Amino acid sequence: MSDYVTVAHDGGIAIITLDNPPVNALSHHLRQPLFAAIEAARDDDAVQGLVIACAGRTFVSGADISEFGTDRAMASPSLPQLCALLETLRKPTVAAIHGTALGGGLELALSCHYRVADKGARVGLPEVKLGILPGAGGTVRLPRVAGPEKAVKMIVSGSPVGAAEALSSGIVDEIAESELTAAAVAFARRKVAEGGPHLPVRERNGKLEAARADPAAFEAAVKQATAKTRGLEAPLACAQAVRNAVELSFDDALARERELFVQLVSGVQSRAQRHLFFAEREAAKVAGVGKDVAARPVKKVGIIGAGTMGGGIAMAFANGGFPVTVLEANEEALDRGFATIEKNYAISVERGSLSPEDKAARLSRFSRTTDYADLADADLIIEAVFEEMSVKKDVFGKLDKVAKAGAILATNTSYLDVNEIASFTSRPQDVVGLHFFSPANVMKLLEIVRGDKTAPDVLATVLGVARKIAKVPVVVGVCHGFVGNRMLGARGDDLEPLLLEGASPEQIDKVFTGFGFPMGPFAMWDLAGLDIGWRTRKALGKTAVIADALCEEGRFGQKTGKGMYLYESGSRTPRPDPQVARLIEDKARELGIERRAISDQEIVERTLYPMVNEGARILEEGIAARPSDIDIVWVNGYGFPVGKGGPMFWADIEGLKTIVERLDHWRAKTGKAVFEPAASLRRLAETGGSFSARPA
Repeated sequence: MSDYVTVAHDGGIAIITLDNPPVNALSHHLRQPLFAAIEAARDDDAVQGLVIACAGRTFVSGADISEFGTDRAMASPSLPQLCALLETLRKPTVAAIHGTALGGGLELALSCHYRVADKGARVGLPEVKLGILPGAGGTVRLPRVAGPEKAVKMIVSGSPVGAAEALSSGIVDEIAESELTAAAVAFARRKVAEGGPHLPVRERNGKLEAARADPAAFEAAVKQATAKTRGLEAPLACAQAVRNAVELSFDDALARERELFVQLVSGVQSRAQRHLFFAEREAAKVAGVGKDVAARPVKKVGIIGAGTMGGGIAMAFANGGFPVTVLEANEEALDRGFATIEKNYAISVERGSLSPEDKAARLSRFSRTTDYADLADADLIIEAVFEEMSVKKDVFGKLDKVAKAGAILATNTSYLDVNEIASFTSRPQDVVGLHFFSPANVMKLLEIVRGDKTAPDVLATVLGVARKIAKVPVVVGVCHGFVGNRMLGARGDDLEPLLLEGASPEQIDKVFTGFGFPMGPFAMWDLAGLDIGWRTRKALGKTAVIADALCEEGRFGQKTGKGMYLYESGSRTPRPDPQVARLIEDKARELGIERRAISDQEIVERTLYPMVNEGARILEEGIAARPSDIDIVWVNGYGFPVGKGGPMFWADIEGLKTIVERLDHWRAKTGKAVFEPAASLRRLAETGGSFSARPA
């Protein structure tokens, strides 16, 4: 019928095959011929049953997100119209699912009478991750096949399930033991022979009856699923849509689903989350690293350092299937490091997120050594030693002697000059920064720091490796702190002055958590350990009035039970400390600062506005390739709220003119350079421009 939809016949079974590379997204140019093919099969008396299958590596991966906000999104035939048409067929319809059936793909499959999947298939409704909900009946049909408790868990989390779980939940009807399309055709033929009637999903109410009679179990599932929404609208809307499926008729629930979808898709949060979806894909495009640049093979990985960071990095690689050799200065340090690794895996098993078999498999990938010579066969070696240039120099000097030709030598530095570190070797082209975030086995972000001489194939290699270990990679340039920590410094530059002038640690932290951060800066200081910043300041010859005084009293944060806050024995919950309040007041008095009431808005202007300003400078200097790269760094590495799309996206929403006006105000009032608007930021504000419209 078209390049995107073909129809073949096997006896009385029509096989409609969709082919819209790369992931068979339900674009308008696919929906049109698909609708026509379904109508033709419906009206052809020779067709007794229908199978919908897909070419390529996957079933339909979802709607075409690029159509959102355009006329094509709801152009006839829309996806809801397609689903409604499928449900009218009295002939048995079967979806043949391989790869993934996600979002609109699963909604299409749920509109068929039956679903057959191959063993490796995964199905889900991940729309919540784009700030929306399923808009073509997913919230109304999935509860009817899987039950409302299972449906609300899947839809609110957006997490897919495998074929076996889909079968046991009733989402699919059979797992193919042979070739998928042939199995789906055979299944359809059996249903034809049985004679029907073939009940559409919309008419199946059996799994809703218990929740309709007593909603307690369903409401408990809703409470659990929405416990960590952190200000996001879509998870709550998803839960309500499933509730509607329980409480309302099919058609009324479907109409309400569409209303909720339209509300969400036009809102700021969905725009922000769709921005991040595309930003992550844009971040993979790196200047000078085209598809013609071949990656180096990485079969073995070496990690230098078995401390918190080194152990976490080693776990990330072992989790990704790589054999890992961990090097430490002595056996005692190795014992401590591996005890922590073992403990972390044991916790995962206890929580049920890892099976004992998987734990054993991951631990089997580790080896340990105190001899640099044992890293001679590693393809990638990452050092995670103390953040001091002299220590890095010693490590890279040793690596230069033992590492094989072509091995990639990476530094996990958070701040130091990668070019200087590369100069400690005879092969600067093989040196790259890989800035992991703690805990490295959990945090998604990986800042890849491109040195002046880093070879393109090194970048291609580490980008690929990052994805294999489930990281979100962003390539950045060399400067103090790179992108994330440099902006973090700007965000925190005025924190102590805010305290001295009248704000409290708990007020500032509350502003940050109210904004959407998982925790405020002072709670984060306590979690990381105040002594870390103290040691860094001493090395740089810098001071901090309040933080240094706390450290001098042995208040290092959670590990000592007191820092900016107090922590009861065994608790991680911060409590305001009158002693800290007195210390702040005393220091203000000593410095002649008259304290006053500080508004929440002032805290935002003196912390988040300078952070945006520093982002503009980073773009001016070419440290980040595009504003969206900065957004990816901050959302995945620093807890910037997903619903606000990252600092540069949020700045556009906040208003660049407003930001520049307030930066000018605080620059005049404080004299601090951190408030001096970047030239590009001022230019965008004056011309009505935005970061989102900035050429990449």
